[in-house]
Formats: sequence, C-alpha cells, structure tokens
Amino acid sequence: MKLHELKPAAGSRKERKRVGRGQSSGWGKTSGRGHKGQKARSGGGVRPGFEGGQNPLIRRLPKRGFTNPTRVEYAEVNVDKLNRFEANTEVTPELLLETGVISSLRDGVKILGDGELAVALTVKANKFSKSAVEKVEAAGGKTEVI
Repeated sequence: MKLHELKPAAGSRKERKRVGRGQSSGWGKTSGRGHKGQKARSGGGVRPGFEGGQNPLIRRLPKRGFTNPTRVEYAEVNVDKLNRFEANTEVTPELLLETGVISSLRDGVKILGDGELAVALTVKANKFSKSAVEKVEAAGGKTEVI
C-alpha cells in the first residue's frame, strides 16, 4: 500500500444533502418539508417539551426541595489514608492534593476517623472529626485547624 492509494473506509464519508436544488435531485420544491404548516415554515417547529397545548409534564409535577447557596462541601480524608506519609511530616491540604489523596480542595479538607494511624504527623486541615483528633494524637501527632 502506498500513500497515494489510501482511501477512507467504505461508508465513513458522506456527501452533504443539498436541498432545494431542482426536482430531479429528489429534494427539490418543498425540500423534504411537505406542504404548508408550522414545520414547513422557516424557524418553524415546537420547542422541546411542548405537548400540543396540553399542560406539559414539567408543569404537572410538583417542585421539591431547594439548593442551598451557602453550602460548604469539604474534601474528606480518613486517617488511614495518612499512613503513606513519613513520620513527623506536616500534612497540609496542598500536600494531600499534590500526592493524589484528594482530587480537589473544594471548600476545604475535613479529616475523618475511619481506620488506624500508625505514624506521628502534624495534620493541618479546615475541620476534624472528634475520632480523627483522638487517633492522630494517640499516634503521637498534632492537629491544627487552619
């Protein structure tokens, strides 16, 4: 096979349909739109969700709940995930992000108490659960709220 012999796969390339270019094209006169009516007009057709004047589904169903605009969402980390760090390391949200423990900082980091901690660390975070504080201090480390 040579470079000049290359061809696209059969059926992968399609010619653009040119409507309104004569009767013999098969798409002349009304250009496949039929005769008259809303769908035959320029810009015609109904909006998405329109049900022919019937009260649409979106309006028939009740509204429920609300979105709290001041919601604070923390990136959560359990203490067992902190075992990967060397002893006496200062663990900050930036370090957690850098090492891939968390994927984004969101509104801050909260340390939770699931699992066991085997190394003494200085952990800096926005929030701590009570059990997380107990486990970090039991391992000989310190917690600091930033």
